[in-house]
Amino acid sequence: MPWTDQLKGDPLSWLANSHIPEVRYLARRDLLDLTNDAPQQQAALKEAYSTGTIAFVLSKMVGDGYWQKAGPGYGPKYRSTVWSVTLLGQLGADVNGDPRVKQASDYVLDNAMAKHGQMSYNGAPSGTFDCLQGNLCWALLQLGCTDPRLDLAYDWMTRSVTGDGIAPATDKKAEIRYYAYQCGPNFACGANAKLPCAWGAAKVMMALALVPPEKRTPMMDQAIRMGVDLFFSVDPVTADYPRDTAGKPNRDWWAFGFPVFYITDLLQVAEFMTRLGYGRDPRLQSTLELIRQKQDDQGRWKLEYNYGSKTWGNYGRAGMPNEWVTLRALRVLRAAHLQ
Repeated sequence: MPWTDQLKGDPLSWLANSHIPEVRYLARRDLLDLTNDAPQQQAALKEAYSTGTIAFVLSKMVGDGYWQKAGPGYGPKYRSTVWSVTLLGQLGADVNGDPRVKQASDYVLDNAMAKHGQMSYNGAPSGTFDCLQGNLCWALLQLGCTDPRLDLAYDWMTRSVTGDGIAPATDKKAEIRYYAYQCGPNFACGANAKLPCAWGAAKVMMALALVPPEKRTPMMDQAIRMGVDLFFSVDPVTADYPRDTAGKPNRDWWAFGFPVFYITDLLQVAEFMTRLGYGRDPRLQSTLELIRQKQDDQGRWKLEYNYGSKTWGNYGRAGMPNEWVTLRALRVLRAAHLQ
């Protein structure tokens, strides 16, 4: 049966004819398989880079490639360089679409990456943690960055998961070691009582899943297996992952949103799992069912979490059907069905 039989309405037409050029372009590319040389796609890209949200975000760039404040770019949230570059990746920007995208990518590598590949909130190796590393590695690769320094960032990220060649945080004399936040292998995080952090791990998995299978190293494959084991160690719908509090998991886990920054939602887990080929895995089925259940009678998904005026652009009203969230959900359901 067609993958669209899962849907209660016809959200494809809604997205493919959206007034938002980025949504129009991404929906036609990812859901209808239109190539960039199609006239409709060319028109959507032209609009996105001239008057769309991509253009708006790029217009806020200052200096030699940063937003808000020079330096590593983690703060202020969520308008500084780290978040702006991550946002551009989610909007579908590309280094070939505007020279400022490449300029921003170069700026991140020049200012936010420490010498061994750590993406850092302060520029030092000690300022690295999984959610930042994963977000920036994913964003730069998604934007089409081909700088060889990105390979170094991926290498650190992969080794930080497997532990290969990284000394314990207590070994202060070691050239390459763990630190207070990125404190050990298997996604251990100092902010999560040194336990594996599912939020951070999701960002790493998003970045690793973006690497084509033929380009993944054996260590990348090992890191992916470790991530799959973590996320399938429980039913993802329960969110019952290791955490430093005795209470319930953060409710944002079940709130689908756009854009997605350091918070992780269940939809993002389905995004990287389907990209990795686990769409028909029995362990993912309750997650996919929850996603299907969240659609309304027109096959649209609501915006349940957003950053409002804290970031660049307007992505819809909370609680209302949302094109961006619907696009995310449809990508997942299509990918899972086609596997």
